[in-house]
Formats: sequence, structure tokens, C-alpha cells
Amino acid sequence: MSEWYQQETSEVAASLETDPRQGLSSAEAKRRLEKVGPNELVERGTKGVLQIFWEQITEVLVLLLIASAGVSFALGEIPDAIAILAIVVLNAVLGVSQEYRAEQAIAALKQLAVPSIRVRRDGTVKEISVRLLVPGDVVLLETGNFVPADGRLVELANLRVEEAALTGESEPVDKTTGVLSQADLAVGDRLNMVFMGTTVAYGRGVAVITETGMQTELGNIAEMLQAVEREPTPLQRRLDRLGKTLAMAALAIIAFVVIFGVFRGDSPRVLFLTAISLAVAAVPEGLPAVVTITLALGSQRMLKRNALIRKLPAVETLGSVTVICSDKTGTLTENRMTVTVLDVANERLSIETAVNQSSAIVDAELKLDAAPPRRSLGLMLKAMALCNDAVLTGDADGGEQRTIGDPTEGALVVAAAQVGLDKSRLESDWPRVAEVPFTSERKRMTTIHRANQSISHDEPPWGVAPYVAFSKGAVDSLLEITTHVWNGTRGVPLDEDDMRQRILDANTQKAQSGQRVLGVAFRPVAELPADHDGLAALESDMIFVGVIGMLDPPRPEVKDAVRKARQAGIRPVMITGDHPLTARHIARELGISDGEDYLTGLDLNRLSLAELKERAAEIDVYARVSPEHKLNIVEALQDRGQIAAMTGDGVNDAPALKKADIGVAMGITGTDVSKEAADMVLLDDNFATIVAAIEEGRTIFDNIRKFIKFILSSNVGELLVMFIGPFLGMPLPLVPLQILWINLVTDGLPGLALAVEPAERGLMTRAPFSPKESIFSRGLGRQVLWIGSLVGLSSLGAGYVFWARGDETDVWRTVIFTTLTLAQLGNALATRSNVDSFFSIWRTNLLAIGSVVLTFGLQLLVIYVPFLQRTFETTALDSEHLLVALGASTIVFIAIELNKWRRRAAGVGSA
Repeated sequence: MSEWYQQETSEVAASLETDPRQGLSSAEAKRRLEKVGPNELVERGTKGVLQIFWEQITEVLVLLLIASAGVSFALGEIPDAIAILAIVVLNAVLGVSQEYRAEQAIAALKQLAVPSIRVRRDGTVKEISVRLLVPGDVVLLETGNFVPADGRLVELANLRVEEAALTGESEPVDKTTGVLSQADLAVGDRLNMVFMGTTVAYGRGVAVITETGMQTELGNIAEMLQAVEREPTPLQRRLDRLGKTLAMAALAIIAFVVIFGVFRGDSPRVLFLTAISLAVAAVPEGLPAVVTITLALGSQRMLKRNALIRKLPAVETLGSVTVICSDKTGTLTENRMTVTVLDVANERLSIETAVNQSSAIVDAELKLDAAPPRRSLGLMLKAMALCNDAVLTGDADGGEQRTIGDPTEGALVVAAAQVGLDKSRLESDWPRVAEVPFTSERKRMTTIHRANQSISHDEPPWGVAPYVAFSKGAVDSLLEITTHVWNGTRGVPLDEDDMRQRILDANTQKAQSGQRVLGVAFRPVAELPADHDGLAALESDMIFVGVIGMLDPPRPEVKDAVRKARQAGIRPVMITGDHPLTARHIARELGISDGEDYLTGLDLNRLSLAELKERAAEIDVYARVSPEHKLNIVEALQDRGQIAAMTGDGVNDAPALKKADIGVAMGITGTDVSKEAADMVLLDDNFATIVAAIEEGRTIFDNIRKFIKFILSSNVGELLVMFIGPFLGMPLPLVPLQILWINLVTDGLPGLALAVEPAERGLMTRAPFSPKESIFSRGLGRQVLWIGSLVGLSSLGAGYVFWARGDETDVWRTVIFTTLTLAQLGNALATRSNVDSFFSIWRTNLLAIGSVVLTFGLQLLVIYVPFLQRTFETTALDSEHLLVALGASTIVFIAIELNKWRRRAAGVGSA
């Protein structure tokens, strides 16, 4: 319905049969969900099985094979034609299986990346997946949220929405709840509406959902833009170029084989089929598909370790990370903030003492003249609960309660509830009428409430007022806007009796012990300002009440993760908005830093980028830092050649997350904007999960390198057999179908099994790979050449002995065919580890063992089953020929294992 903006909020609620104060019932929401479907944009660009199959059989080389089958049919070679087509189909089925599994894995990861939203249902606030939203739902929006669907605003406080994604308007739009009477307004002019895909830039609001999914304005656009093309990852593009380069190199060998065969009088049909078969064997067509599924399966393994990969290239980059820039709260610490100390009116009370005295505190009223010290405590606790967006849910009478919202704010609400001040009752008595939301630059938030009695103070500029403003935030931030401090009976100037210094000393003392410290201030308000600038002006001439000490203990597993990261050549760096002394205390406790050096936001403001680049190499702790500073830190590290992972959870963290090589968003406390900008989301907000993800990323990259080593060395072996054989005077060592069979069997199951190898021993004790390193770095190119040469020479040598002895062609050719296949199986088994012996790790990947056993069985069928003998031009090998083939094929396995033994003896780690 396009006229929602022309209706009163009551009319909208009536049309949608909902109550903005209660929301829908769970039963009604379920019924509507079944009717309208999930709130998501339908992606029509994903490939189905038939489309993937069609793409597989329309590749150039596969079309050549099909043409070869047609030629065979025309020449009356029906068995050859059927065999070629069967191999084409088998190869396509394998490719479809790999790509479809990758598509499904990526789709599953996308579903898990769906954000959650706070809604009112059954009269309470709940957190649900945005996919479950239906028309009539009442959603609560706050700074940093993505708007999950189109909705009509019914409440707001200083709400500004960034709508550039929808309208192209770069400036955030100020929203209203009033009716807009003009018809046919453009989307950007519907100021009382919010739209899916936009972002809350400031303030908060409540909206009734009017349209979901493809019925939204964004859905209408998506309907016109459904030609979705998935971009290959950088590694896939690099490997694709590698494949083309190998194809060019192979063409020279193929041309020689064909030209030499023509001079020798070989059949043109056989030479034609051989050339095509060699082309298929030389080019590792399966490489991009195997890379995709390796990355996708690796992403699923990371998910089990609470790391959600949003962008597949991140998996590649993870293995190269050299520095992790991490927030402190919730990532290095437990994010289990607990109020421990309340410091008011020169009196310091533990939270336990406050709970014991709760009756006296609850009875105290907010009267600012002649109030006893206990009333100061009551004043601060009220401020803690009211200047707060967290919600306490559950049964207060013995049932399980939990907080929804920021963990720090949740701790304040819990502390107030422990003393007997229930937030919902306080909000009823002291309703919020305006606010100045928290920003990372100000490091504070302010809310204005209608008082349940007149607030008065006998000194200007306050006077008698019907409203009160509460502020909470960093102590140094509050001291910038306060002129007095509450001593229990009245406001005392900050410069009297060294009151400012006392507050700073209390702040420092708590920070040195690792506590997070917040301050609370207030002021009476005579009249509500009419605009945002007037509200912001209220943050002046305030009265400081006291400080709150909160303890957020370090996560016990992080210390070990930090040590593990350092062993892996990765430097952890703490970046926090907390007090420098708190940051330094936690950094020492976790082993991030043992020095005294740190930089604050003020220091960063004074440093040029060139100076910061110099300091970035030695600074491990940044404190009182705003998100804007994170961008400078990332750039400084990258300019020094570092590969940086950066964590973030706020709206302003998005630029740094995008700039970083790996942007890491917080899954629990992170805003939707930060999650959208990130490459990876931590589902548990835990630093140890980042290190675990890096280990998994290194494992994946290792396995891709192992597959490349295996596939290319096998292809080199096949090409050498076909290239050298004619030089020795032999007929073509292999017929086309045999080459195709080797390519299908050995590049298929055994190669794919390498993708799921577990982590290599010593993986996290070696230097990270640089993204600038060649795929053939650290000796991989040399290994491909010598292993490939050994595969080819041992196979050709086994057949040459019997050819020179005068055995029949079918016999010595079958020996070469069998030796080459089995040598590649030995290559696959030995390549599973770069260092450890196969015999010490054989149980760790039973899929690899199973694939080799299955392939060995299939090879025996090709040799000994009569109709397969006729198809593949093989013959049953007697014991002598079979033993020679088996013996020659083990040379590759033994040579690789001896090389690994030499590396172990020399103390060389994995690479």
C-alpha cells in the first residue's frame, strides 16, 4: 500500500490489526509468516543443478570431446564413442556435485548471516531474526541498525536515517511521525517512513512494519536487478590464469606429439583423440571448483568455531594475517560487565553493600535540596537505569532474567534492579521525552525525563524545573560539561576543595585495577528545546553525581590465544575507548604488551600519518580511541606491509572494517552496519575465535596448495609419458580413453579428499604467507617438477622394459596405464602432509584412504573386466606385469616420504 505515509499512526495500526504498544501475538505473527513468507529478497541468480550441468558440458574442451565421440560414431568406433561420452558425463556429474555443494554451502552461510532485530510481541521486547518479520510487527530501531523492512514510524527521538542505498541522498534524513498529506511523494520525501536496506545513523525510533521481502521498495528494485553474477575469488582468478598458462605450455607438447605421430604414420583419428585427451589432462579444469568447495567447506568448519565468513575471499586472506587489531570489551574480556563499586558523595560502596541498604535507597526521592548521602546513591541508580537503552526481560520474582542491548548498559540496569529500582516502573514515573544519543566522539549519552515532582536547585543556572537531564559516559567526557559536583546536599563547584582532582583520582584508581569506569551527571531542565541543537546545548552546566566501577574480567582462553598468535608470527594489538590505565592493565594480564608505551586518541590527533606509521611498529595498546582513529591505524600498519585484521562493532567502525584486510564484526554486540561492512562475524565476540579462524584459514590455504601440488605433478607425469615415449621409438604410450580415465579418476576423489585434511603440525609456528607470494613459493614449484618427473619416468620405465622385451602392445601399454594411475594414488597419499609420515597420520582423514581404495578397485576393474578391457584397450596383467606396475608405482610414494623424513631430520617445518 503506497499511501501509508498519508495515514495517521492509529489508522496504520488499525489497517494492520496491530497495537504499537503491545505488538503482535506470537500466534498471529506465525500465521502471517505462513501467509506472506520470510522477510528476505529472493535471489534468482543462484544456479540450479541443470544450469550447472549445462555449463559443465558446454566448456570448450568438453565440446571437443563430444565432437570426438561424434567422429568415432561416424567411423564406426561405437565402443570408443560410448566410452568418451560416458567419461564426459561422469566428469560433468563430478563437477556438478562439487559446484552444487559449494552453492548450497554458500547459501547456508548467507542464511546464517541474517541479522536480528528487537520487536514487541506479546507485550514484551524480543530479539528475532529479520527473516521472521511480518506486516504489523512493531520494531525498535536504534543507531547502527539496518532497517529490516518498510515501516511507518510511530515513535522517534532524534531519528536520522541514511538512505543513500535507496535514494542516492548522501546526507542522513531527519524523520518525523506526522502525516504527510501530499500524494505520490518520492521515496526520499516520505519522512514518516523507513525502508528496508537503509541505516539508522542517529537516534532511535519505533516503526510498524508495512511491507516485507520482495514487496518492499528495495524488493521492487531487486526484482529489476536479478541478473546476479557471482564474482570469482582472487585465488580462483589466480588459479584460472595458472590453468591457462599451463594450457599454453601443454599445447607445445601436444603439437609435438601430433606432428611426430603424423611422420610416424599413426592414425589421424588416434592422434586427434590423443591431442584432445592431452589437452584435458594438461589443464586442471577441476581446480576452480575444488577451490570453491574447499573454501565453502572451510567456512562451515569455521562456523563450528563461531566464526561466520561473509565473504569467501576472507578465507584466503586469513592465512596471511600478521597483526590483529582487537577491541577490548567483549573480545578480550568476557563482556560480562558487573557493577562492583558505586562512588558518590565522597562515599564508596560495594554493590553488595548497596543491595543490603536497598530499602533506604528505594524510599529516597529525587529532591535536590537537603538530601542525605543515601539519596545521592538513589539519584545515581535512577540515572543508571533511566539513561539507558538496555532492557531487562524475564521474571523478576525468581525466574531467569537476561538483558537485551549493550552489555555495559545491561550491567547498570541489573545493578539498579538488585537494589530494588525496576527500570520499567522508573520509566513509568520518569518518562523519557527527549535524548541526545551516545556517539563515540562525545563518549556519553544524555536523556531528558519528565519528573514526577518539581526539580529545584537554589543556584543558577538551574532553578525550578519540571524536567531532569541525566548523562552517563566516560568520566573525562562528563567533566568537560560539568561545573559542579553533588556532595549529597547541594552542588559544589568543581574547583572547590579539589573536587575535580578527587574525581580524577577515583577514576585512575579504579582504572589501574582493570575496572571500566563510568560517570553520572544531571541537571534540572526548565523547558524542552525545540530542536537537536537545543538538546545538545543541555550538555553543559551539569552536576556530577559519582562514578561507577565495573569489572569485565579477561576471557580465560584469550591469554593462550594471544600466545598462540605470537608463536604464529601474528602481533595482537588492543584498541579501546577505555581509560589508558584500564587498557594497559588488561594488556599486561593477557600478554599483549609488557611495556609502558601506549597512544591515546589525543596522541593520534597530534601525530601525522607518517609519524603514526613509524610508531605503529612498536605500539600494542591504543586507548581512548574513537572509531575514526582505527582507520588511520589500519592504514599505518598496511603502509608497513602488514596484513591487518580489525575488529569493530559500531557504525563508525565500518570504514576501518572495510579498509582492513580482514574486517571482523561482533556478532553479539555489533551493529548491523558493522556486520555488513565486515568479512567475518564473531558469533561469540571472542578474540580466541579470531585466532582459531586464522588457523583454519591457514589449513585451507595449505590444502589448496597440496591439491595444486598433487594435480600439477600428476599432469606433468602424464605429459612426460606422452612426450618422451615417441622419442624412445615407442608407439603412443597411452590411448586417448586411458588418458581421460586417469584424468577423471585421479583428479577426482583422491584430489577432493585433500581438501578436508586437518591442520598440519607446526601450522601455527611458522611465518604467515604474504598475499604477494607466488602460488609456487616455498619450494612448491620445485616439488611439482621433481614429483611429476618421477611419476612420468617411473611409469614410462615400467612399460619400456616390456616393450623392449617384445611384449604385445596391449600388455606394456596396460603396465604404463596401471603404473601411472597407481603412482598418482601414492602421490595423493604422501602429499597429505608436508612433514609428517603418512603412517603417522593415516587415520586423520579416512576419506582420503577410502577414495584411494575405491580408485584402486576401479583400476582393477578396467584391467580385468572383459567389456572394460575392450573399451579401454587393456589386457589382464599376469603376476609378473602386475608386480612390476605395483613396484614402480610405489617409487613416487617412497621418494616423497624419504624427502619428508629428511626435512624432519633437518628440523624444517611445514610450508
